[in-house]
Amino acid sequence: MLVILLVRGVTLPGAYDGIKYYIYTRILSRLKDPQVWIDAGTQIFYSYAITMGFTVGIGSYNPYNYNCYKTASVLCFLDSVTSFIGGFAMFSVLGFMAQEQGVPVSMVAESGPGLAFIAYPKAVTMMPVSQLWSCLFFIMIILLGLDSQFIYVEALCLAITDMYPTVLRKGYRRELLILAICVICYLMGLFIVTQGGMYIFQLFDYYSSSGICLLFVGIFECICIGWVYGADRFYDNIQDMIGYRPWPLMKISWMAVTPAICLGTFLFSVIKYMPLKYNNIYVYPPWGYAIGWLMAIASMICIPVWAIYILLKTDGSFMERLLKVVSPADDLPQPKEQAEKSISCQSCFGSRMRSFSLPEVISVKDLELTSL
Repeated sequence: MLVILLVRGVTLPGAYDGIKYYIYTRILSRLKDPQVWIDAGTQIFYSYAITMGFTVGIGSYNPYNYNCYKTASVLCFLDSVTSFIGGFAMFSVLGFMAQEQGVPVSMVAESGPGLAFIAYPKAVTMMPVSQLWSCLFFIMIILLGLDSQFIYVEALCLAITDMYPTVLRKGYRRELLILAICVICYLMGLFIVTQGGMYIFQLFDYYSSSGICLLFVGIFECICIGWVYGADRFYDNIQDMIGYRPWPLMKISWMAVTPAICLGTFLFSVIKYMPLKYNNIYVYPPWGYAIGWLMAIASMICIPVWAIYILLKTDGSFMERLLKVVSPADDLPQPKEQAEKSISCQSCFGSRMRSFSLPEVISVKDLELTSL
C-alpha cells in the first residue's frame, strides 16, 4: 500500500518540491539540531518496539534454535528502509498540496498526528479520483493500527499469563483475560475520540510513552545484559541457540555504545525539556502537566521500587545482598548430549515452544509438572 501511494505521489505536480523539502530541509539542514537526534533516537525505540517487551515476548513463541540474530538484523534493515520510503510518500503528496494552495511546503507539513490525520488526508482530497486514494490510505492506517494492537494485547496478556500460569492457563481464563484487557483499553480510548480527545492523546503520546521513559528503561536493560548478566554469557546463550557467535560489534554495543547513547540522549532530554504545547500554540494547565508526569513516572518507578524490594527481601548485610541480587543465575549453555534429550513443551497458545532440559531419570509426576 505504501508503494502504491509512493508511486502515485511522485507522479503528482509539485512532488519534487515536497521531496526536496524532505531531504534538504528536514534532514540535511537539521542534523546539527540536538533535538532532531533525540526525536530520531526515540523513534527507533517506537519503531523497533524496544524496551516495551513486545519483541521479546512474541519472540518466546519461536523454537529454541530459531535464528533470532538474523531475523533481528533483517527486521532493523527493513523497518528503517520502510520509514525512509514513507517519508517520500508523505512529502511528495504534501508538495502537491502546497502547489495547489500556492504556499510553501513548510506551511502544510505540520508535525505530530496532524500530519497523518489532517494534512495528508486533505492533500488526498485534491487528487484526481480522490475517493480511491482516500480509501487506500485509510485502509493502510486501519490495518497498521490493527496489527499493532494484536502485538500490544498479546504481549501484555503473555506477561500476565507467565506470571500466573497455574491460574490463567485453565479453561477459557486466558481468553477472558484478553477480553478484559480489550474492554478496559476500549473504555480508556473513548476519552480520546471526544471533542477534546486530541489534547488527551498528546498527553499520552508525549509523557506516557515518551522518549524519556523508553530511554530510562533502555539504559537499565543494557546494564543488565552487558554488565550484570554479562555480555560473554549472553554471547554463549546465543551461540548455543543459533550455532555461531554474533558479530563482535554487538558485544561492544551491549556494553558501551548503546548504554552511552541512551544515557546521553536521556540526560539531554531532561536538561532540554520543553513543556508540551498542542499545535505549538495551546499551553496545557499545570494539572495537565502533572497528569502527564504521573503517567511517565508510573512506568519508570517500577525499576527502582522492584530493586529496593529485592534488596530488602534478600538475607545478609547490604554488600552481601547487593552481590546476590546482581549475580546472574547459573544458566550455562546445555551440552549437546543433554540438549538432544530436552523436551519441547507446547503451551496453550498453540505455537509457543519452550525447551526443558530433563535429567536421565524422571518421574511421570515431574513430567506432568514440567508440562504445566
